[in-house]
Amino acid sequence: MAKKKLGLEDLGGFVFSTNDDFDGNEQEETNETLAPKDQYLEAHFSNKGRGGKTVTIIKGFEGSNDDLVVLGKKLKKKCGVGGSAKDGEIIIQGDDREKIMELLRKDGYNVKRVGG
Repeated sequence: MAKKKLGLEDLGGFVFSTNDDFDGNEQEETNETLAPKDQYLEAHFSNKGRGGKTVTIIKGFEGSNDDLVVLGKKLKKKCGVGGSAKDGEIIIQGDDREKIMELLRKDGYNVKRVGG
């Protein structure tokens, strides 16, 4: 059975524009990563939509996706668990909020616990 196409990305990207000034070769705007002391992160706990598995989600990172991935890798390595970093969020397997918050504070980030 063929995979259902859900969005423009599944169709191969940009399809049509009515804008006369549109240049299809434009690059996405790169976000400049803020210094850790200027970042305000939130540590969330979740198990919704994951088959009952618990995860810690770090939200609020402002910067490039590459820097987000690097920070996510560091946190996963320090906690000894898996996870992912995408769409401005770092997802760490398990409920390790306290440990993650401690690591982020040591690196100079402003982080607060949100929820439960």
